[in-house]
Amino acid sequence: MSVFYSNFTRHAHGEGLKGHSTHYCAGCGHGLVHRDLADIIDDLGLQDRTILVSPVGCAVFAYYYFNVGNTQAAHGRAPAVALGHKLANPEAVVLSYQGDGDLASIGLAETISIAQMGVPITVIFINNSVYGMTGGQLAPTTLLGQKTTTSPEGRTAAMGRPLKMAELIAQLDGPVYVERVALYDARQRVRARRAIEKAIRLQVEGRGYSFVEILSECPVHLKLSPTEASAWVRDTMEKVFPLGVKKDLTVEPWFHPAAPAFEPQGVLGLSGAVPLGADATPTPWPAGFSRKDVSFKLAGAGGDGAQTAAMLLTRAAIAEGFDATHIPSYGPESRGGTSYADVHIAAGEVLNPAAPAPDVLLAFNAPSLAKFAPLVPPGGLVLYDSTVIPEPVLPEGDRRVVPVPCTQIATGLGRPLVKNIVALGALQACCPVLSEERLLATLRYVLKDKPAVLTLNEAAFAAGREAVAAVPA
Repeated sequence: MSVFYSNFTRHAHGEGLKGHSTHYCAGCGHGLVHRDLADIIDDLGLQDRTILVSPVGCAVFAYYYFNVGNTQAAHGRAPAVALGHKLANPEAVVLSYQGDGDLASIGLAETISIAQMGVPITVIFINNSVYGMTGGQLAPTTLLGQKTTTSPEGRTAAMGRPLKMAELIAQLDGPVYVERVALYDARQRVRARRAIEKAIRLQVEGRGYSFVEILSECPVHLKLSPTEASAWVRDTMEKVFPLGVKKDLTVEPWFHPAAPAFEPQGVLGLSGAVPLGADATPTPWPAGFSRKDVSFKLAGAGGDGAQTAAMLLTRAAIAEGFDATHIPSYGPESRGGTSYADVHIAAGEVLNPAAPAPDVLLAFNAPSLAKFAPLVPPGGLVLYDSTVIPEPVLPEGDRRVVPVPCTQIATGLGRPLVKNIVALGALQACCPVLSEERLLATLRYVLKDKPAVLTLNEAAFAAGREAVAAVPA
């Protein structure tokens, strides 16, 4: 089976001449690299093991061409996606294929961090000195004096100097092989092919991270013919980015991890659920809840403890045997604004972890109540801290509204910071998806190394439950 698809369905549904043409411009180096990469994968017998991670850039449509495992990454995140694939399936041969804007600009942090880890993945870096796909803007690799759409008079030193990625990567401890090659003549193309093959072999053998930078022509944005663009790479670009091996270590194979387990019971411990004694059999969904997926939004100012309460709720749900998700969102204000967390608890699988219309809202301050209460659908629950919000502005509609003086209760216990635990107790009393025992067990597990504050937190939880009992129905 060919590594290249016989037809490229992006064009004319794969029919006719266009169905056999890539989207690359005439003279672009991507086509040459694609050809060599496909041949190497085929020669090494790696087609069924290969995962190609495409970038945002000129190679964004690579998955239309390569008949291997493909993942399209967000802009700059290809190395992180590649790392995820490699750790999830250590036997996979993972290729992160990126351009200079993707790898050296928005993705620079991911590039450096993952290179330093040294996990065996192969990075193919196409350096054409310009943002090719988005209109020819100044790139991190643009040469001094080179004109682009955002440096029409040419790049100056004040705009920063070209970033030499191969040299930068070679200085890190993680990589074992780093080389810069080019494509401007037959000899250089042979060297480029050998470098790519070596980088892939080092991964197959489990020896480490490899990085191949390829100087590539971009005739369109250079405003040159393909022949002239090749000469420009040779005569101008190579002086700034000298070719050659930048690092080549002899490393014994070391990366032979066992394949990770994906069975639910095997991964529950990552959330702290196993130490809490989760039952091997699924917990029955509580009576009184017709919906098998209940969504919560816990919101307040920074320091209110909404995020901690949300995490406790999520961990307790997982320990109970349910599926649960937690998405934190931190506002820009450390005090006075609103940050929130979305939590889902489901009998089966949570299909959407966001909570744009939460069944339950727990609000610690007035901005959060004003912002999110209108999103709670009819029949939902709105619980708020009446100490901080003495005169709430609530939307019209059939919702259950429960005021609880969380801050007042916590202050009376001697520590205002436990108002979030007061609120968690009130939430359990109002919406008993999880039992009192399960939430207390989670609290005790989390505070197992802080016995001095455990009693206070247990008292806060109980006080929150009692406060709800005192609220008129």
